[in-house]
Amino acid sequence: MSPTNLHMYALAAPLIGAFAVMVVGRYSRRAVAPLVLGVLSFSFAAALTVFLQVLSGGGFRYVVGNWLAPYGIELSVDHLGSLMQLLVSGVALTASVSAVKSVAKDLEDRQHLFFTLYLILIAGLHGLVLTADAFNVYVLLEIASITAYGLIALGKGRAVVSSFNYVIMGSTGACFYLLGIGYLYILTGTLNMADLARIIPTLESGAALATAFSFCIVGLWIKMAFFPLHVWLPNAYSDMPDGAAVLVAPLMTKVTIYLMIRFMFSIFSPAYEFIQHAGVQQIVVGVAAVGIVCASAMALAQKNLRRMLTYLIVAEVGYMVGGVWLANAQGMTGAILHIVNDALMTLCLFLAVSAIAYHEGALDFHRLRGLYRRMPVTMAAFTVGALSMIGVPPTCGFFSKWYLILGGIEAGQWLYVGALIFSSLVNAVLFFRVIEIAYFRMPDADAPGTGHGAVQVREAPAMMLQPLVVAAAALIGVGLATGPLVQHVIRVALPGGF
Repeated sequence: MSPTNLHMYALAAPLIGAFAVMVVGRYSRRAVAPLVLGVLSFSFAAALTVFLQVLSGGGFRYVVGNWLAPYGIELSVDHLGSLMQLLVSGVALTASVSAVKSVAKDLEDRQHLFFTLYLILIAGLHGLVLTADAFNVYVLLEIASITAYGLIALGKGRAVVSSFNYVIMGSTGACFYLLGIGYLYILTGTLNMADLARIIPTLESGAALATAFSFCIVGLWIKMAFFPLHVWLPNAYSDMPDGAAVLVAPLMTKVTIYLMIRFMFSIFSPAYEFIQHAGVQQIVVGVAAVGIVCASAMALAQKNLRRMLTYLIVAEVGYMVGGVWLANAQGMTGAILHIVNDALMTLCLFLAVSAIAYHEGALDFHRLRGLYRRMPVTMAAFTVGALSMIGVPPTCGFFSKWYLILGGIEAGQWLYVGALIFSSLVNAVLFFRVIEIAYFRMPDADAPGTGHGAVQVREAPAMMLQPLVVAAAALIGVGLATGPLVQHVIRVALPGGF
């Protein structure tokens, strides 16, 4: 039984808000921002309340419309699900404050269209982290993906082409997942996750079950841009509007990795993945290590700040997938912790990039000269995000990488451990190159804020600066709170056998 309906309110608020923004925004552009921030503030407050209730009273399952499982739609509000819902709502609210200004500048009369898609995407992400039905994962994943396609297409230049490429790859991933679910339904006659977990151990259809599992996992890997299935991500994330990037980049890949964890351990079991198919586990960790190295190397070749960050996202996906498939408690703890940490790190860095783009108009490295003098607060927050991405304590990035390295050592996966260390060193090179350009090199004479031979402070608007500072502070705050987070949330959420 459910002690609360607040998780449903947190999900429904952005969905209802999307309809309100679409209708009201046609007549009043000024009403769009208060509507968006209002519904997302309510959603965050509801998600926070549910998270605190789960911490104190434990998780619960919720049936929608009073149709009991396995026939009705069931939601699972456990420690990990409530943490993810809080993460989604918190990142969405913070990103939306910044997005209001950048969208007003970039899209002008299309603000209501942008935020309609934006809120539907957030509602889809809320549903994904709570659903306990394998088919509804497909439905909600497509809702989130389709709105992301639309948001990307609103960008300039090659954005429509990048969106189309994302549509092709995203649809391919969706087909793989749907085929896998079809196999599972044929074998079991149910799509409820708890029901599937009860029936699957009794099946003798080894090849069919392995096919179903493989199709679903490959579909999710395409959606999360796991190397070498990542080809759609750099262009899509580079070409989308700044207001969309601050939401999509921190959340889409991380929520899909969470879905992989749910699929692997809420439907199947560690024994199935790591004992019956131990060879596959070794291959996945190896591919993750190669992906980390390759994506980090490709980031080195970039000359645009946002595009550099997109390749780092691909490397971070390798961190988390590899951590899950290490098949030990340290690796799993690091992977779950890194979902939270990487979402916050990516949020901070993309908020900084959005603020820089607001004034500079471009993100090529030569345009960053003298930026520490012109935008000191923005670049200070960027530096915190960079240090966290490198893995410098006490920022949160250090702690999740530490758990991942411990897990790799425990599993004897030295290639994976080496890849993590290599990636951290490459991150140091990447970010210190940016810092060197922005701090030590003088800006061009025609750069914004350099009139009459003097460098003037010209920060982004307060609505872009405030969420950036909050995100940077969160990197340190979550780092300092790693112990309680691991002890009271992540360790409790680990599947049986870890």
